Amino acid sequence: MPLNIIHDVNGLPRVILTEPGGSSAEVLLYGGQVVSWKNERREELLFMSSKASWKPPKAIRGGIPVCFPQFGNFGSLEQHGFARNRLWSLDSCPSPLPPVNNQSSVDLILKSTEEDLRTWPRSFELRLRISLGAGKLTLIPRVRNTDNKVFSFTFALRNYLCVSDISEVRVEGLETLDYFDNLMQRERFTEQADAVTFDGEVDRVYLSTPTKIAIIDHEKKRTLVLRKEGLPDAVVWNPWDRKSKALPDFGDEDYKTMLCVDSAAIENPIVLKPFEEWKGRQELSTVSSSYCSGQLDPLKVLYGFS
Repeated sequence: MPLNIIHDVNGLPRVILTEPGGSSAEVLLYGGQVVSWKNERREELLFMSSKASWKPPKAIRGGIPVCFPQFGNFGSLEQHGFARNRLWSLDSCPSPLPPVNNQSSVDLILKSTEEDLRTWPRSFELRLRISLGAGKLTLIPRVRNTDNKVFSFTFALRNYLCVSDISEVRVEGLETLDYFDNLMQRERFTEQADAVTFDGEVDRVYLSTPTKIAIIDHEKKRTLVLRKEGLPDAVVWNPWDRKSKALPDFGDEDYKTMLCVDSAAIENPIVLKPFEEWKGRQELSTVSSSYCSGQLDPLKVLYGFS
């Protein structure tokens, strides 16, 4: 089926994904960025800043930005690297992934340009498959080294999630793990609480995390489940009130309804030899009720077992 591509008010090409159950996703070629994911009741599941800039070359604050070849300021490049500030292309040859012949998936590609090679002199191809299913959104990033020398990079899918009230949200699955606290010069700590909760600014990189993390939103009676492969770390971020006021593309009150829980590879950069390829995967799914990460199989909750 042909892709449904529209141009928004800023002239940015946007791919619309839909599936029979009624959910939808919108993907910008600028940044290769998912900017909307709505469930079958048309409720938005991703956060978008009320002051987001939609004009290149600025990054768009919200949705799911791709951070490559650097996460944050863990390196010498601009914050979060340059992939989120580039115009991607539709990928006509996404091998070796099996082809997807329906409208609920799109394959994108970003190749190194002369401009990129000046700041990061390594030749690469970054591919991203975005697939929409009933109650879930799957992203499969792949990086191929097309250079004649080894290179390394850090990577993250920054998931801006829409929550009802940050003070009422719990993140489960990170208990007892070590983390770098970016508010304390990346000092290393061990998580002591049985869940991550929020009453102030949080900016942490949790290390060697499980493949499943649950974000429990009590007020919405909904849990978002993040499953990931090839992305061992997880970043948890909320700027709280003071930092929100200091960010030019972030509304003063926006912190109350957003939370970033990112799939990432930060502590140990990914190393690729010439013509090697790395692949990651993340799946976001929604579960109604107060499902907790360690107690119920979310598939059983999703399909009528509660």
